Amino acid sequence: MLRSLLNRPEFLLAGTFAALILGGAVLLRLPAAHAAEPVGWVDALFTATSAVCVTGLITVDTEHAFTHFGKVVILVLIQLGGLGIMTFGALVVQLLHLRLSFSGHLAWQSSFFEGPARLNLRRALFGIFVLTFVFEALGTVLIYWGLQGHPQRAHGWFEAAFLAVAAYCNAGFSVYSDNVVGLRDSPLIVGTLMALIVIGGLGYLVLLETLQRGWCRLRGRRPRVVVWTLHSKVVLATSALLVFGGAAALLFTGLTPTEDTWGLRIVHALFQSVTARTAGFNTVDIGALPLPSLLILIGLMFIGGSPGSCAGGIKTTTAAVWSARVRSRLTGREGVRLFERHIPPGLVRRAALLLAIAGLWNMGGVLVLSMIEQSKAFRLEQLVFEQISAFATVGLSAHPDAPVSLSAQFSPWGKLSIVFTMFMGRVGPLTLAVAVLPRARTLYRYPTERVMIG
Repeated sequence: MLRSLLNRPEFLLAGTFAALILGGAVLLRLPAAHAAEPVGWVDALFTATSAVCVTGLITVDTEHAFTHFGKVVILVLIQLGGLGIMTFGALVVQLLHLRLSFSGHLAWQSSFFEGPARLNLRRALFGIFVLTFVFEALGTVLIYWGLQGHPQRAHGWFEAAFLAVAAYCNAGFSVYSDNVVGLRDSPLIVGTLMALIVIGGLGYLVLLETLQRGWCRLRGRRPRVVVWTLHSKVVLATSALLVFGGAAALLFTGLTPTEDTWGLRIVHALFQSVTARTAGFNTVDIGALPLPSLLILIGLMFIGGSPGSCAGGIKTTTAAVWSARVRSRLTGREGVRLFERHIPPGLVRRAALLLAIAGLWNMGGVLVLSMIEQSKAFRLEQLVFEQISAFATVGLSAHPDAPVSLSAQFSPWGKLSIVFTMFMGRVGPLTLAVAVLPRARTLYRYPTERVMIG
């Protein structure tokens, strides 16, 4: 039975994350990790899950509840969780290529890697690690410089590295109780965080192709790839539409009263549009936002980032394929097309299935939370926001004026529900992609009969 489980990458994926979460919870439960009062098992498990799943929801104040050792544990969990989601597919192929059939090997490889990674997975792994640490190192230096203008806060290299790693891994954890609200007047820090979030949410393959083209342009050479791959075009176009479209929508619906000039509104609307796509940092009080703005953030969180990145959500490509499918059906066009390319029917069905499962899962999650926490005066939009934030591994919370998330007020069963949602939100899309790979067809089918629709 163990050998059978090892042959299924989805079980290895879930088991690896589960083991990392349990190990992190044990470390965070140690007295050496507690700064003041002991952190209970439920809160330790919640924090470890949020770190490994690069979410950012917290039930205890990270700045004051944990010692330096505890914060280092959280930082390591964030880094391992962020790297794991990008590299696990390649690691499984490298470790299990002798156990997988040729067709299964190609199916797994083509599902998660394109271009050069399909030819040389070892080189792809090396590139992922190098790019990750290079961008995190650059981000650390820039944030460190920006922190020097805030002497009232801890402004050492550890704080800078913590924010840089959390931003690149789209985690949303902060070493400060107010997240990054107190740093909102630093253009260097805000700009660096936005850049790291966007880069970390694009995906390795898109990032590699972009860097290769940029390097060729700088050297005055023609890129070896004549045209952009469809995947890169879909990711870049959808990401740009969500970032700038979300910022424009937030400007229209409004932010908080503290953004009293157009300059502040534009900057923080753009920042929240970027960070809502699974990063979880905030420069404004999310709980003080008007209801329409919360709904916009919920939509951005649900879509999330791009495949092969540190981001969560249903992914930009899923939203793009589903939108193209709806457009094709409304216009009566045969097939689904994106950027003058035909999308395979199997891929369209997978996108629709992922979207349906994500919607049903979150509807059920909100129902469970409302039943568990019905004795407390939580508004429906707060529960929906918390559920989507956990599923999409974002970390934003509509809890007003608090250094912790709304989940801190949940009962132990409510916290465990969010823990399970964060776990499924991180491993679910990848597991689903593997689970719906083509399988043997049945040798029979039932009679066809029609029903009325609409």
